[in-house]
Parts: sequence; C-alpha cells; structure tokens
Amino acid sequence: MPDGTIGNGSGSGDGGGNATGIDIGIEPRHDWSLAQAEALFALPFTDLIYGAQRVHRAWHEPNTVQMSTLLSIKTGGCPEDCAYCPQSVRYQTGVEAETLMALPEVLERARAARAAGATRFCMGAAYRSPKRKELEKIAQMVRAVRALGLETCATLGMLSLEQARELKDAGLDYYNHNLDSSEEFYGQVISTRRYQDRLDTLSAVREAGMNVCCGGIVGMGETVRDRAQMLVTLANLPQQPESVPINRLVRVAGTPLAQAQDVEGLDFVRTIAAARVMIPKAHVRLSAGRSTMSDELQALAFLAGANSIFYGEKLLTTGNPDVEQDRALLARLGIRAEGATAVPGAT
Repeated sequence: MPDGTIGNGSGSGDGGGNATGIDIGIEPRHDWSLAQAEALFALPFTDLIYGAQRVHRAWHEPNTVQMSTLLSIKTGGCPEDCAYCPQSVRYQTGVEAETLMALPEVLERARAARAAGATRFCMGAAYRSPKRKELEKIAQMVRAVRALGLETCATLGMLSLEQARELKDAGLDYYNHNLDSSEEFYGQVISTRRYQDRLDTLSAVREAGMNVCCGGIVGMGETVRDRAQMLVTLANLPQQPESVPINRLVRVAGTPLAQAQDVEGLDFVRTIAAARVMIPKAHVRLSAGRSTMSDELQALAFLAGANSIFYGEKLLTTGNPDVEQDRALLARLGIRAEGATAVPGAT
C-alpha cells in the first residue's frame, strides 16, 4: 500500500506537499505526540482535507457511509453530572426518567431501523454502570437484535471485565464509551467519574474481544489542544477504535453547557479530518449535532473523511435529521449506504 505521505515541504509536486512540512502518512500510528497533532490541526485547510481524503480512500470505499440507528432503551435518571447531558438527575431539562424498554418494543424499533437502511443498531441506557438484572435483559436484547441481521452496539456507562464478557457472549459487536475530551479538560465537564475510569472501561471492552466505539464532543469550551490531545489518546491506544464518533455539542436548556458558544463549522470539520488521519482504519461518525448543521457543512464533513452517521429522527433525547432528509442529502452528494448498489457515475 502506498504511504500516501504529503508534506515534503516543497509546497508542490504530485506528492501533495504543503509549505508547513507536516507529513500525513496512510498507515496507522501509535506514537503521535501532542505537538504533531496540533501541527496537523494547524495545516492550511485544503492541505488537511486533501491529506484526509488520501487516507480515507486508502482504507475505505469512497462515496459510502455506514448507517447506524441509536435507540434510548432506558432514559433519564442518571446520577452522573456530565455538563452536556439532559439525562442527569442533577439538571432540570424536562427529560422524564423511564425504565428499561421491554424486548418486543426494542425489536419493533430494530426492525424499523433495518427497513430504513440501517446496518447497525445501537442501544443506549442512562446508567453510571448497569446492574446485574438490567444487564441480563440487555443481553437478551442484543441476541434478539443480532438475530435480525443487524450489527449491535451498546452504550451503558462503565463496565467491568465480567460485564463486558457477558455482553460479548450475547453477541454484542461494538461498545461505545466516549472520552469526551482531553484528560486536562475533562474535570471541567464531569466530576462524578475519573478519566481513568473511561480508559479502564475501554480496556475491559477490548479484553473481552469487542470492537471499540469511542470519540468525543466538540464545542464544550475546550481548546484545539484539548481536541488534539483527545485524538492522541485514541490513536495511541494499543489497538485503535474501530469507530470514532465526533459529536457537535447539542446545547440543552437546563444543563450547565446550555449557553456554550457554538463551535465554528470549519473547526468542527478540522476535527473530523484530524480523526481520519490519526485513526485511519476507523469509521469516523458524523454524530450528534447534525440537526444544526447545514447541508454544506455536512458535505464538508464527508469530504474530510466522515463515513458513518446516526440515521433516524432522534439521538437518545435530542433531535436528528429525519430519514427522508438524510436520503435526499446523500443522493445529492452521490453517497450511498455501505453495501448498497453504486450510484451511477460515482467512483
């Protein structure tokens, strides 16, 4: 496989050089420094996008997107104090606590997601960590959803190795547990768990043999250095995540971050592009916050290497572009769902 390096310092030639001398290689690396990641973010925008596209096309089929649907199987009542989350019991957001969904209802929603074109069904529950009886019920859901031919994913809070193995035995394909931001910024957003707790859950998931889905949130007041450090942490894991969701903060009334300043669109796209370069084999998911993005901004995110979306009207407790709107946008861009028939003329 070609090394795909750009940035020989010449600023010209078919190698795609840029005047900064930053090299963008295609192969995964586990030795990123913070300085290197910050330099990547600081590249001229077109150089960064060009490098991300080269990496993307080396590892992924172009003009395709993986479609996931996310269902909140247990809403609200979470004891954590994540400053962005409307499901915390500490904030008055209008989200009513609900008990764990029954299996027939989950299966009904999974069938609808499959019919709409989703290939992965993600189940989210507002827990600090699931209790034994709850985990047994969720394991049943995983088995039943997988029997429909869908990939399965869950996000249930912190897991022990024993819990991770139980979910793996049930057939869970992916476990989502985001780092949210850098370790340095983390304490400004969450105080009820440590950054190391998140890393320990990722380690348990990996040791159990599941795929890791892990990313973060842009727009909480963090710096570019925080975004770079988060990606350094993910890229330098012994095995990089298979899925990296990049969320744009959804500001919810009643949460501490309700008045956070919007992140600039091009800064958000830079984070997508840097994730593509630093974690090249992963699906980079254009995740929460799409309902506030223009079609043009979403198109730039796909150009920067995003190749997965949440598909459906709702993400846990916040809005999402509906199915028909997504289909129309993807058709205009010539992008198809993974596994679908190629769009005529697309490459």
